[in-house]
Amino acid sequence: MNILLLGSGGREHAFAWKMAQSPQCSRLFVAPGNAGTAEIAENVAISATDFPALHQFILNEKIDLVVVGPEEPLVKGLVDYLRSQRETAKLPVVGPGSLGATLEGSKDFSKRFMLRNGVPTAAYETFTPDQIESGLAYLEKQSLPIVLKADGLAAGKGVLICQTLEEAKSSLKEMLLEAKFGEASSKVVVEEFLTGIELSVFVATDGKSYKILPEAKDYKRIGEGDTGLNTGGMGAVSPVIFADEDFMKKVEERIVKPTIDGLAKENIDYKGFLFIGLMNKNGDPYVIEYNVRMGDPETEAVLPRIESDFLEMLHAMGQGNLDQYQLEISPDYSTTVVMVSGGYPGSYPKGFPISFPEGEPKGIIFHAGTARNSEGKLTNQGGRVLAVTGKGNTLEEALNNAYSTVNSISWNQVYFRKDIGQDILKLMK
Repeated sequence: MNILLLGSGGREHAFAWKMAQSPQCSRLFVAPGNAGTAEIAENVAISATDFPALHQFILNEKIDLVVVGPEEPLVKGLVDYLRSQRETAKLPVVGPGSLGATLEGSKDFSKRFMLRNGVPTAAYETFTPDQIESGLAYLEKQSLPIVLKADGLAAGKGVLICQTLEEAKSSLKEMLLEAKFGEASSKVVVEEFLTGIELSVFVATDGKSYKILPEAKDYKRIGEGDTGLNTGGMGAVSPVIFADEDFMKKVEERIVKPTIDGLAKENIDYKGFLFIGLMNKNGDPYVIEYNVRMGDPETEAVLPRIESDFLEMLHAMGQGNLDQYQLEISPDYSTTVVMVSGGYPGSYPKGFPISFPEGEPKGIIFHAGTARNSEGKLTNQGGRVLAVTGKGNTLEEALNNAYSTVNSISWNQVYFRKDIGQDILKLMK
């Protein structure tokens, strides 16, 4: 197969790394890719949202399968665009059409979908700028803390957890009246705060059947002990001890099945990944959010645990025959530590050369915000620069393999959290 993968982050490097292992992979292109994908695939200088250029490339290179990594091209309607073109109307694409992508593109849409299909989630109300007074009055009746979510895509930064009524009111005004998150906060979902332990569950579906991939827990905040600003993710662990067989059975029966059935019932064409952000509240699962693609950095922890042919699964998703695919998962632990530029998630200097260990590292190194400079040296070019994944029979072994590799990589002002997985280790003792 000739494959075109869209995206440029750590998730896409992990996808490329896994797909390249398949004997069915003839040529693998990544648009636009990064310095890591360039080592195992052919990078293409086309933006993931330049639909006409992507369409032409697909024709020129006789692409057999398109795999969409990030959410933006999905929400903007890439799949619908390819379906509307005669030559690519039947091309297998992994990623939902724009209606399915609205599950991530609009928090209000996804909450209404959950309610219609009986999927357990937090109580909520949605407000627009002309409903600001109703929104402020609604806040006064809620218990604290309270969650405010920008309705649209806000690069993982559109969720605020407000501890006081004053903070909630001023934040709601900033979001609705001052466009704190731009167009994304032209509607705001005000949601009940759920207490418990968060985890991410990943589902592959062809719209009819589904496979539940390994679950993971990610670490969102910049500081150790889950303090400081939210980021795109500072690390991940898979599997997680609080998602045992009994809990995952509840997830499948109460959340996965009603979601997949709901998509079919509402005629939402969905061939792709569904990332379900969950809260384990006293042993019961509640949905915090849907995303319409794999998570990052969870992908870098999840994919190394898949032992069956990943490309075969992607093709089965795109073709609509996922029920014939046999998913095999390793019982090993997999842990990912994200190395970031100093200053992230705020502003940060870039262009510093990265030094890597000599010899074979104990962890797998996935590139995210990297590029080669004029001298051919790898440099930091983004906030999240590298994701390092360690595997092991135990969580400790996996963490040791990840951190021994992290500690052997350096660049000016590098930062990473040193406590990834420590909370799970405590639960296991």
